[in-house]
Amino acid sequence: MAEALDPALPRAVIDQAETLLDLAHDNGLMLVTAESCTGGMLASLLTDVPSRSHVFERGIVAYSADAKCELLAIERRMVDACGAVSREVAEAMALGALNGSRGDVALAITGFAGPGGVDDEEGLVHFACARHGFAVLHREAHFGAIGRAGVRRAALEAALQLFEEALNL
Repeated sequence: MAEALDPALPRAVIDQAETLLDLAHDNGLMLVTAESCTGGMLASLLTDVPSRSHVFERGIVAYSADAKCELLAIERRMVDACGAVSREVAEAMALGALNGSRGDVALAITGFAGPGGVDDEEGLVHFACARHGFAVLHREAHFGAIGRAGVRRAALEAALQLFEEALNL
């Protein structure tokens, strides 16, 4: 059972994380995260489950555009052209995290938790998951104006689902 985040998250999300960690453990796979709008919540959740956190290799919180470029080896012109919250950047984040680690599967999250700027869609989140030997998976979610906490919690659930999908390839 997750300890630190248990009071803040629905039991279903914690169960989902535990299932994911068991699956990674059973398949001998190491997990990596690259997070922006969730600010490290996914990494925290995955390291909060006793006896399974050993399958977590590392987590990178790359909140700013500069951090995405510096920590995940993303070209600045891509971020400028596509926007930090885009399919292209999410996929590049996942690949950068995978290639810059000893992990086997990397999940990236970038989005607008809200409230955002004039052109920012509150609740828009892009997810990408990269696994050695497979095509990068992508999901786009439109959670709406449910508040920062709501978007972040919804993003955790969607990220865990995509991570599990990648582990089952």
